Amino acid sequence: MRNFLLILFVFLSVGKAYSQYNSEGKDLISRFHPGTMWFYTGLRPATPEKVRKYDRLIFDVTYNDWIGDFGPFENQWSSIGLNSNFMFDVPLSKGNTVSFGWGVSHSFFSIHHDGSINTDGTNSYSVYDPSDAIDFKYRKLNGNSFSIPLELRFRSKGWKHFKFHIGGKVGYLANAFQKSYYTGSGDKVIFKDYGIKDLNKLLYSAHFRIGMRNWALFGSYSINTLFKSAESSNFNMVQAGLSISLY
Repeated sequence: MRNFLLILFVFLSVGKAYSQYNSEGKDLISRFHPGTMWFYTGLRPATPEKVRKYDRLIFDVTYNDWIGDFGPFENQWSSIGLNSNFMFDVPLSKGNTVSFGWGVSHSFFSIHHDGSINTDGTNSYSVYDPSDAIDFKYRKLNGNSFSIPLELRFRSKGWKHFKFHIGGKVGYLANAFQKSYYTGSGDKVIFKDYGIKDLNKLLYSAHFRIGMRNWALFGSYSINTLFKSAESSNFNMVQAGLSISLY
């Protein structure tokens, strides 16, 4: 968690210095491109008359949860995750009021729950048990995934613009494990269980962002379930949080 907070502090600290276009010097004519990722189109620098690009480096700080067999907000508030999105902004209208966004994304999620995920002896299905006899301090489901995000973006004119993004992701779950911290015989024990065999490796989700300029509210819903088997607990991952766009 300390590393996560340090990374977030660095992102917020550099946001002002390396943020999106803020209209300063808008009346000046220059033949030079002011730095990497300013007019970058994905293949080559754009000509000076090209419209400005926005929302190409986006970080979503999220609260992570699941819905299905159990309702939302039953897990701990410390279920925090981070999505890092590297995107291309492709204008579809004059002034870039409508655009198409695509790129690559890495997601780290952590669900701090009060039960346990138990896999049967044949590793064919997984069941969430909300009550566990072990005296544990915390138990988390952590994971990392990589995906391709696709978005349709709408924004008002000007650099102080209102924006709305709607889209989805197709991705792959690189790893996931259950991390437990409990006390036994007076000793503190931290245990990581990578033996959840029933996890869906392919991920499909829908998301949105709505906000002003660099900041936006973020929400995401996983279309496919966390586990593959029909005998497993029925969970769909959800995320809600805040997005910041640095470029």
